[in-house]
Amino acid sequence: MMTDPFSLAIIAVTFLLAGGVKGTIGLGLPAISLGILVATFDLKTAMAIIVAPAFVTNAWQAVVGGNIIVILKRLWPFLFFAIATIWIGAIALTTINTLYLSTLLGGLLLSYSSLHLIGLQFSIQLRHEKIIGSLLGAANGIFTGMTGSLSMPGVLYLQSIGLSRDIQVQAMGILFLLSTIGLTITLKSHDLLSSDLTTISVLAVIPSLIGMAIGKNIRQRLSEQKFKRVISIAIFLLGAFIILKAYLSLY
Repeated sequence: MMTDPFSLAIIAVTFLLAGGVKGTIGLGLPAISLGILVATFDLKTAMAIIVAPAFVTNAWQAVVGGNIIVILKRLWPFLFFAIATIWIGAIALTTINTLYLSTLLGGLLLSYSSLHLIGLQFSIQLRHEKIIGSLLGAANGIFTGMTGSLSMPGVLYLQSIGLSRDIQVQAMGILFLLSTIGLTITLKSHDLLSSDLTTISVLAVIPSLIGMAIGKNIRQRLSEQKFKRVISIAIFLLGAFIILKAYLSLY
């Protein structure tokens, strides 16, 4: 039973930690919470539990900063395809072994963060933003539907177009918010979001917000350079954790 004290404690601690990471670097709540929760529950159940915390924390992140209109005007092709392709990934979720999907996600995270940690940076010119953004947005949507993670390769794109730290964090919030809405609709259409799981998901919002507030205070004390490095290290650790968990599940 998911309402037993042990399960509820696992969920509360998970979202306190995930919220703290998200408040610090602007991402990571779905990946961290999924990575921890699937050690106790299955992937589909874990994806359902993250819906409400992801929605509320991303809504907070999306509206803070005052740049919503500017971001939407610049990034609308990327955001459109990031939402429109979630259903494709959901088909894979219901037909492919989730172990393979988790391993794929972990590999993407490791590859991306490694490039940044060794100093390789991507830069997308303004005239190429729409076409590349559309392609990477579509890929982001597919991986969202398959794994429940909302960030890859979308964060790679947002870090490559020259956004300032605060605008980048708000843009990630908008991407994650819209992706969460799309993921919720997709899970509901596949009967993967029961009323019991919805209740647990709503309760998980409380530790998520507490953690996010703590993390936001940490972020305000970091320099721009340290901020970018923290993001890369955090993504690397996420990828390694997901792959390790998938490997251990074989034994």
